[in-house]
Amino acid sequence: MRLVSTEFLKPETVLGKTIYNTQQQILLNEGVSLTERMITRLRELGIQYVYIKDARTNHIQPFNTLSEKVRKDSLIAIETSFTDIHDKESIVGSSIVLEKNSKKFMELIRTILDEIKDHSELLSILSDVHIYDEYIFIHSFNVTLYSLAIGIKLGLSQKDLEILGIGAILHDVGKMYVPYDILMKPGKLTQSEYIEMQKHTDYGFHILKRVATIPLLVAHCAFQHHERVDGTGYPRGLLDKDIHLFGKIIAVADVFDAVTSNRVYRQAMLPHEGLEILYAGAGTLFDSNIVETFRKAVAIYPLGLNVVLNNNKEGVVSKQNDGMSDRPVITILKENGKDIEDSYELDLKQHLDIMIIGCDITG
Repeated sequence: MRLVSTEFLKPETVLGKTIYNTQQQILLNEGVSLTERMITRLRELGIQYVYIKDARTNHIQPFNTLSEKVRKDSLIAIETSFTDIHDKESIVGSSIVLEKNSKKFMELIRTILDEIKDHSELLSILSDVHIYDEYIFIHSFNVTLYSLAIGIKLGLSQKDLEILGIGAILHDVGKMYVPYDILMKPGKLTQSEYIEMQKHTDYGFHILKRVATIPLLVAHCAFQHHERVDGTGYPRGLLDKDIHLFGKIIAVADVFDAVTSNRVYRQAMLPHEGLEILYAGAGTLFDSNIVETFRKAVAIYPLGLNVVLNNNKEGVVSKQNDGMSDRPVITILKENGKDIEDSYELDLKQHLDIMIIGCDITG
């Protein structure tokens, strides 16, 4: 199976993994032969990539990180709660909404933790292809997955993981008080608009600190996820020592998901490009240990991705190496720009002089 950009799909290509719509209902089933109309519709819906069946890579089978039920239940809970909060005219009213739903969120976090811990594989980034109209809902969900993956790799206790999970899933709840036209503006924000956007951390803190059924630390996750270790973040410009561990974890997860997701003002980066953003800010913007832990916990190069190596070979990511997500196993398909008759596997963990120097989803 291979990961291919929808821009390069051709009619009669066979879909390798099922695609779901906003309500988590099946849009296109695995095994369907794509038509020109289907391909056009996928592009219109903003789907950048899909898995396709390919004779030379049929042995590559991406796994689902979470069951469809857990994913669906999580997104519905986020959307329902956030929408109810948006409809309230006061911080107190919003806190009451979360008070009523806090038990549901805690149960979801525990279920997500159970499923993530059951997987021996790295947390996969692009294994599931979904459509979701509202970025903030899927973003909150993804940040939760990444944060928990980091927390598990750091060896946090079950109690701390649960608090981190609740903090991550609700870290952007304050955006429900930011005007929609600012949230969805396709161009660069003006200074006044950016100031208004920054207020979401303050809104989130004041909503969450009034919820008696969740720890106060959850409110600080919303307050601190835009703080940076060199003091250049907001809202308080905190330095490294004053930022809670959970705030640092969510900051890394938040930025990675933001840059690797489609937004109204720009296209998504590929995962390895998102990792480069984190590494560029390690030690100044982000905690270096957390960035490194993220690399070890999350599959940066997803299964099925076409990669180019520094030894003039090309292939497709076929397996992950635990703890070394940037050095996966590659099924070699080309040498010196030409297809080879017999493909073979090259384990980058065993060949440290060989590096990935490029990747694409052009098919």
